[in-house]
Amino acid sequence: MDLEQLSINTIRTLAIDGVQKANSGHPGAPLGLAPLAYVLWTKFLRHNPTNPRWPGRDRFVLSPGHASMLIYTLLYLSGYGLTLEDLKQFRQWGSKTPGHPEYGHTAGLEMTTGPLGQGAGSSVGMAMAEAHLAATYNRPGFPLFDNHTYAIVSDGDLMEGISHEAASLAGHLRLGKLIWLYDDNQVSLDAATAVTFTDDTEQRFAGYGWRVLSVTDGNDTAAIAQALTQAKADSSRPTLIRVRTVIGYGSPHKAGTSKAHGEALGAEEVVLTKQALGWPYPEPFTVPDTALAHFREALPRGEQLESKWNALLAAYQAAHPQAYAELSALLAGELPAGWEQKLPTFEEGSKLATRAASGQVISTLGAALKPLLGGSADLSGSTKTTIAGEPFLGPEDYRGRNLYFGVREHGMAAAANGLALYAPLRPFVGTFLIFSDYLKPSLRLSSLMHLPVIYIFTHDSIGLGEDGPTHQPVEQLAALRATPGVVLLRPADANETAAAWRIALERSDGPTALVLTRQDLPTLPAKLEGVRKGAYLVADPAKPVLTLMASGSEVSLALSAAELLAQRGQPARVVSMPSMELFRQQDPAYQRSILDPELPRIAIEAASPQSWYEWLGGRGEVLALSHFGASAPAKILFEKFGFTPERVVELASRLLG
Repeated sequence: MDLEQLSINTIRTLAIDGVQKANSGHPGAPLGLAPLAYVLWTKFLRHNPTNPRWPGRDRFVLSPGHASMLIYTLLYLSGYGLTLEDLKQFRQWGSKTPGHPEYGHTAGLEMTTGPLGQGAGSSVGMAMAEAHLAATYNRPGFPLFDNHTYAIVSDGDLMEGISHEAASLAGHLRLGKLIWLYDDNQVSLDAATAVTFTDDTEQRFAGYGWRVLSVTDGNDTAAIAQALTQAKADSSRPTLIRVRTVIGYGSPHKAGTSKAHGEALGAEEVVLTKQALGWPYPEPFTVPDTALAHFREALPRGEQLESKWNALLAAYQAAHPQAYAELSALLAGELPAGWEQKLPTFEEGSKLATRAASGQVISTLGAALKPLLGGSADLSGSTKTTIAGEPFLGPEDYRGRNLYFGVREHGMAAAANGLALYAPLRPFVGTFLIFSDYLKPSLRLSSLMHLPVIYIFTHDSIGLGEDGPTHQPVEQLAALRATPGVVLLRPADANETAAAWRIALERSDGPTALVLTRQDLPTLPAKLEGVRKGAYLVADPAKPVLTLMASGSEVSLALSAAELLAQRGQPARVVSMPSMELFRQQDPAYQRSILDPELPRIAIEAASPQSWYEWLGGRGEVLALSHFGASAPAKILFEKFGFTPERVVELASRLLG
């Protein structure tokens, strides 16, 4: 066989050998996609295996992450540092080749994929970032940001609702450097896709404003190359290339069936598949020297591409020193010195909703923090997520740092991940807390990938009022707090909100959720360090007999209850606990200084009680919601559901005897 076919079959055989050795995995997609992957990686993809984070590289996302042996094989063959032994350890403890690709774990992976649709959604964010940075920093003769984002998407990706949100947004924004390669193998895990998926995919994407191309034979490398060339030539809109492949190609008994999807072929079928492919090497994990040398041409080619880009960057520095200084700081993930001094301080005793305080912070910091950009799911007026004085990013001007996502919560969060993955940008996204359910899978990936995406969740309780139980969150705080790596901050007032923003922007290793009120709250003295530690005393009388602890709007309620208790001769400490995650990180001595183990405790939060049981100690009560809300003015709802100072006093009396 010629070198091209030998190289393609090297991809195929390594993939099925890895799956077979693990006796677990997905061999079908790599067998069908190998020709497409070969063409893309050897003829089109601009990348440098010796520097996987080179800013000028193209991005490649394997959205169907279950086909991970395809990307691992490509990384090994191209020289990213994986070894044959790593391929042999596929899906094993401690290996660099886990079951689904994990960002930051294996060099060369652009993101964590596996939950279908996520890679597709985040690729849109990557293309948005390229467009934004190109419009902001490129100058005539200096195309620093000029890369393409390629994503392989599967039938499953396109069935998921997130793909509709993401593709619609990409088409609207005319992201011309976004190219999706649709693996149209017409088979899903259960059966042929005809059982469930009979969309006219080409018409669907044409309706979104995409260019649609088609390759009728996934083994026709010339047709694949021609389609990619056509896609790259049209920068006015994103492109979908539909490639008709055969899942499990070469397998005599499983090709074209769901049996090739999610299980090892079997030792005998592996032998038969290699024979059908004309593979002359009986030993598993055989890599012909000529094929390896061909793939490793990526090393000198990549170094040359990066060297040329670095020379362009050096010339850019000389020609545009101010823009270069700003860009280099952005690429290094550095925030401007003294940025935190621009955070507003709010007057004690004034009243302001924490969503409004957050909006002031965003606008105040907007001018100083160029990496800061974001928006909401068609709720910017309600979530206060607009940077004052900044344009909106759109096809006429990609420089804008205000983003309109439309009613696409899930696609919005996935795009935010893509923005953060592309460069050290600081994206924020906003919606009502109740709709965090719509974007939770993307937020979970923010955490898995340690991305500093800031989630702004407003209208955080029954304080939402008249919109009723469909819009009043109950269980969402507990769900977010249960997600590893997420730091949730529910500030009690405007000053805690400013502190929460500082904490969020100082974090670089994971997402932060800011949970904010619709209703006004009284402003307390600013206590940054207390917020930074997750909990602190806002009232500490002499000889207390009780601790009241709360978050958000219920801190003011706790303070009012403490006044009533003081009149009864039962002084109570009041603890604001904006972040359980940060408080949990403090040493035991500090925790005891805030939550005296000798005092009974009452926790107050207008949400599900689960999160608070950890902090009750030996004696405690939780005043919370174990049911849905109702439609009425907020003041009435708090009274009807027992969130009153008098109710807290009743609980205290029961505890104190």
